[in-house]
Amino acid sequence: MADLLRLRLRITGRVQGVWYRGATEREAQRRGVNGWVRNLPDGSVEALLEGAPEAVRGLAAWCRTGPSGARVAQVVETREPARGDLEDFTTTY
Repeated sequence: MADLLRLRLRITGRVQGVWYRGATEREAQRRGVNGWVRNLPDGSVEALLEGAPEAVRGLAAWCRTGPSGARVAQVVETREPARGDLEDFTTTY
């Protein structure tokens, strides 16, 4: 999977209740990135991104700002081995 990049993001700040997940899903689909995004009980958001390295890096950069109502405090990025097992991008609950 040398042609894929897989990142797990943990986004904190004002990122719930501001359409962060929906905007992330739309942006991922626009960029051709597969994976998912979900709210966590502590008020943060987690996302798993996989796809072409430039597209994944671009989406990760977008996540540092998010939609207009969000106030991102921090994004913790963890690289994982690419698996190629994600077929689309969804919001999970």
